[in-house]
Amino acid sequence: MAPSEHPAERHRQIAGLLHREAVQALLDDPATQDRVLANPHTGELPLDRAVDQFYTADVFMHTWDLAKATGQDDGLDADLCGQLLAGMEQFEEAMRSSGQYGARVEVPEDAGPQARMLGFIGRDPYWSPPRAVVP
Repeated sequence: MAPSEHPAERHRQIAGLLHREAVQALLDDPATQDRVLANPHTGELPLDRAVDQFYTADVFMHTWDLAKATGQDDGLDADLCGQLLAGMEQFEEAMRSSGQYGARVEVPEDAGPQARMLGFIGRDPYWSPPRAVVP
């Protein structure tokens, strides 16, 4: 990616790169190989699996929130949406009782994987931000 000339965009590029590098360094560090995430809802998971199952999935799902709210392309990878949904459905009770997910939003039976996954995590996949009123 070529560096942006716009200062705010350049900051976002640098911050994103530093964040990615920090997460990768954590995973690559031999001192963290034996770290375990312990959570009453999910049990114990090695750090690399916890990052894959929770952190990466969370960033993926919130991509939709940000894209949708800012009028950008909100299309997510359909295969990954389907995989995430299949995995989360197995833990629905634990997810809902954790307080981190709201009630499921019902979607049509023929909805695609993205709409089904978004509905499962409590998002209305058909939501649009309100239009600004110009005086």
